[in-house]
Amino acid sequence: MADIRQDSSRFRQIVRGRIRDNLRKYVTHGELIGRQGGDLVSIPVPQLEVPRFRFGSNGSGGVGQGDGQPGDPVGSPGETGGGGSPGDAPGAGHVLEVEVALDELAEMLGDQLALPRIRPKGAAGIVAEKAKYDSVRTVGPESLRHVRRTYLQALRRQLAAGDYQPADPRVVPIKADKQYRAANQQPQPHVQAAVIYLMDVSGSMTDEQKNIVRNAAFWIDAWLGRQYRGVRKRYLIHDAAAREVDEHAFYRTRESGGTRISSAYEAAAAMIDADYPTADWNLYCFQFTDGDNWGDDNRRAFQCLGERLLPAVNQFSYGQVESAYGSGDFLAALHKEFGDRDNLVTTQIDGREGVYDALKTLLGAGR
Repeated sequence: MADIRQDSSRFRQIVRGRIRDNLRKYVTHGELIGRQGGDLVSIPVPQLEVPRFRFGSNGSGGVGQGDGQPGDPVGSPGETGGGGSPGDAPGAGHVLEVEVALDELAEMLGDQLALPRIRPKGAAGIVAEKAKYDSVRTVGPESLRHVRRTYLQALRRQLAAGDYQPADPRVVPIKADKQYRAANQQPQPHVQAAVIYLMDVSGSMTDEQKNIVRNAAFWIDAWLGRQYRGVRKRYLIHDAAAREVDEHAFYRTRESGGTRISSAYEAAAAMIDADYPTADWNLYCFQFTDGDNWGDDNRRAFQCLGERLLPAVNQFSYGQVESAYGSGDFLAALHKEFGDRDNLVTTQIDGREGVYDALKTLLGAGR
């Protein structure tokens, strides 16, 4: 049994090494999206084959022997190209799916991208006492009586006194035998965090761009969930107007029309004012858009961002997704207006291949 456990542990180490080696591919292509179940993620890993000798058929010739003409391809007996009839031989290159905890994936991501640990603010300094029942006492309420320990104490006493009769194995506890569970107060840091996602769903945002956003958000959720327990997530979509939706609608809404980024900023600011006092919450905003905005709406958007959002959040992250239709002017305007603000982080996401580097930029500040 010990050998089996050792082999299993070794196999899991090999699998996790393979996942770490291919993590960029998983991030880039979004292979983990849709495979999540609870706190576990199912990951496709190429089957690990054990090297072995394979013997050919005697008398079948070898290289340079048998029928053939100069220039003919060399292959194994029975090996053919595409087409042909169905066969009965097993295939190769099978894929094995293994389950990995989200926390472990986030740790791998942090190691790969050299991400710093987040430094919580506000309520992180508040310490709450949590009772943990990890000791036993001889006094206490009957509701906390430890039945098994009480029985064992009574049995020891009867054996020591010679009162225990194997033919009549009755164990009767007395008051001195009773054991009770006891709680010790342990300090628990009280940290609350919320993340607000904002996405442009106007006519210029394609399904491919939304898939890129979804992929990036999956890894952002994994990393923030590793830093905080029970992160609250809220979702805002907007074209010329903004509204709150659930996670499913956030990634699947198809809309059209113009773009007013200020509508999303004002909705996010109102959400923070109503539900998340900045003294008690660590707040993160992640905005994804193609960088198009209507007319002079930049002025209104920048006013809300500078006066209401940036003073309230740990970090405001702006990801501009590459678009074949949009002009992408908003990113440059954002740099010009707020280039000196430490808690504003921006990045250009150049297709699926850009997600990995974008995550390093957006999560690398450690705020």
